Amino acid sequence: MERTPMLDLPDPERLYAALVARDASMEGRALVGVTTTGIFCRLTCPARKPRPEHCRWFDGAAAAVAAGFRPCRRCHPLGPQAEGDATVQRLLAALRDDPGRRWTEGDVAAMGLDPSTARRAFRRHFGVTFLDLARQARLREGVRGLKAGEAVIGAQLDAGFDSASGFRNAFARLFGQPPAAMRGAAGLLADWLDTPLGGMIAVADDDALHLLEFVDRHALTASLRRVPGAVALGRNAIIDRAEAELAAFFAAREARFTVPLALHGTAFEREVWERLRTIPPGETWSYGALAQAIARPAATRAVARANSRNHIAIIVPCHRVIGADGSLTGYAGGLWRKEALIGIEARLRAGA
Repeated sequence: MERTPMLDLPDPERLYAALVARDASMEGRALVGVTTTGIFCRLTCPARKPRPEHCRWFDGAAAAVAAGFRPCRRCHPLGPQAEGDATVQRLLAALRDDPGRRWTEGDVAAMGLDPSTARRAFRRHFGVTFLDLARQARLREGVRGLKAGEAVIGAQLDAGFDSASGFRNAFARLFGQPPAAMRGAAGLLADWLDTPLGGMIAVADDDALHLLEFVDRHALTASLRRVPGAVALGRNAIIDRAEAELAAFFAAREARFTVPLALHGTAFEREVWERLRTIPPGETWSYGALAQAIARPAATRAVARANSRNHIAIIVPCHRVIGADGSLTGYAGGLWRKEALIGIEARLRAGA
C-alpha cells in the first residue's frame, strides 16, 4: 500500500489569523519563521506579531531549522509549551522534591506565587490544576507502598491521606477496585510509571503490554475492565522495557517502540491501531487520511471512535491524527499532551 501523504499546512491566511489570536488549538500543527529576525516561534508566542509578508510557515521544527531559523527563547518551540512558563516549572520542581506533601493554595502563595495565576497556568498546559497533580503524586506514593507489601493503612499514611476511606476511594477511582483486591498473585501486573507528561498506568503479563494510560484519563477504569484476567500490583520485564523505551522517547532520543503489545478491541479497531503505528514520527495525518489508508474512505467517524478507544497511549500513536483543518482535536489524554507529544517528535525529526 502506498504511504498516505502528510496533511498539508492550512492556508497562510488561517495560519496568520491563528498567530494573531494565539490560537492554542493550532499548537503542534505549524510554526512561524520571522524573516526579519531569523527566529521561529509557536503560533501562541507572546512576542510582538510580525507582518504577514515577514512570515514563513513550517510543519515542524526540523523544516524551520533546515531553513536557517533559530528557536525563540520566549516560546521554546523545540519543546512542550510548559517548559517556558516559570511559574509552572517552579511548582513542578517543588512537587518533585516533595511528592508526598499535602499542597494547598496557601503553600503556593507562601512561595510568592499567585494561586489563581498558577491555577490558570496549569489548566492551560496540563488540563488540571497544580493541586490535582499533587494529589496524583500522593496517590503514586501510596501505590508504591502497596506494591512493596505495606499494609493499606501504612500506604495511606505514606501517601499523606488523612483517612483510610479517602485513600481507598482515590485508589478505586484510579484502578476500578479497592486496594485489597489487587494484592496477591495474578497473571497481569500493574504499575505506575512517571513521565514528563504525568503518571501512567502500565498493565502487562510476561508476554505483552496490555494497557498504557495516563492516570487522569476519564476512561481509565473502563480500559482496565477490557484487560482480560486478574490484575495485581507489581512489575515484570515487559513493564521495565516499556518504561525504558518511553524514557528514550521523552528524551527525544528514539521514537521506535519494540515492546510487544496485546490489543484488546474489535477487528476494525485493531486494524486502525496497527495502521496508526505505521505513521512516521513527526508526521500528522487527518482522520480521513487514516480511513483512506485502511481502504475505508467512508469510515472517518468510525476511525475517530477507534482512536478514542486506544488503550496503549503513545506506543500506538493516536496523537499523530489531527483535524482536517489542521487543528489539534480528539485526544483523550488532553490536547496539551497531544501538543507536547507532537513537539517531542518535532525535536526527534530535527535531530535526525
